[in-house]
Amino acid sequence: MNTGNPVFPEDLNLANYYLFDRIGEDLGEKTAIYYGDREFSYQQISDKSAALSRYLVDLGVRQEERIYTVLPDSPAFAWSLFGTFAAGAVVAMGNPYAPQPDLEYVIEYSRASVLITTDIVAQSLIETLSAFGGRHLRAILIVPDIETGGDPEGPVALADYGDAGFEVLPLSEAIKLGQKSSAAMPTTHRDDICMWLFTSGSTGRPKAALHSHRDFAFNTEVYAKGTVGYRQADIAVSIPRLFFGYATGTNLFFPFSVGASVGLFSERPSPETVASAIARYKPTVITNVPTMMGKLLDYDESLRKDGKDGVDMSSVRFQLSAGEALPPVLYERFIARFGGEVYDGIGSAEMFHIYASNRPGDVKGGSLGKAVDGYELKILPRDASSPGVAPVAVGEVGVLWVRGDSVAHGYFQDRDESFRTFHGHWCRTGDLFTLDADGYLWFAGRDDDLFKASGVWVSPLEVETCMMNHPAVSLAAVIPAQFDGLLKPKAFIVLRPKWADKGGEGLCAELQAHCKDVLSKHKYPRAVIFLDDMPRNDRGKIDKKLLKERDQ
Repeated sequence: MNTGNPVFPEDLNLANYYLFDRIGEDLGEKTAIYYGDREFSYQQISDKSAALSRYLVDLGVRQEERIYTVLPDSPAFAWSLFGTFAAGAVVAMGNPYAPQPDLEYVIEYSRASVLITTDIVAQSLIETLSAFGGRHLRAILIVPDIETGGDPEGPVALADYGDAGFEVLPLSEAIKLGQKSSAAMPTTHRDDICMWLFTSGSTGRPKAALHSHRDFAFNTEVYAKGTVGYRQADIAVSIPRLFFGYATGTNLFFPFSVGASVGLFSERPSPETVASAIARYKPTVITNVPTMMGKLLDYDESLRKDGKDGVDMSSVRFQLSAGEALPPVLYERFIARFGGEVYDGIGSAEMFHIYASNRPGDVKGGSLGKAVDGYELKILPRDASSPGVAPVAVGEVGVLWVRGDSVAHGYFQDRDESFRTFHGHWCRTGDLFTLDADGYLWFAGRDDDLFKASGVWVSPLEVETCMMNHPAVSLAAVIPAQFDGLLKPKAFIVLRPKWADKGGEGLCAELQAHCKDVLSKHKYPRAVIFLDDMPRNDRGKIDKKLLKERDQ
């Protein structure tokens, strides 16, 4: 492990590290955020964040109380987060399109003292929020529902919560109140909890990995700056939304740490909205996910088939990929069409961000690269209960363990799972990997995704990768399903545009034969279902849980 890891002062706050320090570097007038035709400078975002922090202090928000931010991607997201950090409070983030019960659960689970959200989300939660009056909730701060380029400080509709015991006002008004305040921002310790990152538990309810200020600063130094190399001249755009820790890092924290700019769009990501953002902002860095990479290829193919210009990515220096497996065939197609480099990597909520990755000058397509400097990785047997166990041999599948200074303190209200996952400086990821002779990591699926067919373990990822190698397949997802009382693989397929009208029994048999030619017989899918699109969870990943529920 690299012994030259960055060292941070005891007094550390992410609002300073990511935002306020840029003012001292004479970057105040530089554009930090592009939002449609609007631009917001570092000075503007800094002023709004500082004012919000003073409002929160005057409201009585104490250090390490949770502020739940449920917003689409807009500039208000930025000053909500940095204002929370500056007040010494804890950021928790939610998906504004999540089902109402999911949002209600996190509000109660986090004991949020302030909710920052849109008027539409707030009005959908009136009954629940009113019931929280007199308990932990101190205020609801409302942001208008706007399209890209709208005014994030424009008028909002305030719902009537009755005598609920908490303040309800526009976020813009809270900032104006803070501008009149002389409240001092608290001093925070580098190991104070400052952010909750959510990961799904075995019950399906999200659980929070607890992170302190230096966790984020550490990963920013060793990964964003030291590995992939963000630059001040960069403009970043992200397909995953900012509430997802992957994008919070790549499309807010990392660019801000070097004084770069980000281009935001509020609409849900689709090939059309993503292509529009790329055309508008001319990004040099794109945060991507494999599912959207495949969709962009299909969209580009359709445009050019109709005689139109395809998607132009000529401005892009590099793209990042994480969150789900990037099949080698998809990687090769993407690079062949759009050029540039894709740095595929792996991270987790438990470690905040990427700890293994491909990088400039060292890309091995299909692999997840090597450990980021500052992290140590081991691939241990699946039954290993401590990091001291001997690693598996080169080429053998095992569970990835990671050690690094961004490791979470644990899970909130889940000591049992914390004991299984966190082992001092080490984290058991639950991800299956092999290590090749050159030291590159190859993803083999999730430990809890494996199932037995004919008494032999099946990795859905292996079958999916095989199917993706067929020229007709754009996306593939494999789940275990019952056939005559026995578990067997079942595949769901999205076809590429030129094959879209060729589905049916003939293509089903062809895909099954393709798998039989490559894989052991017990691994081929016993059924192939053609879909127009895959269901996705709020992280943009293919939602296999929903596929299983629908199948049942």
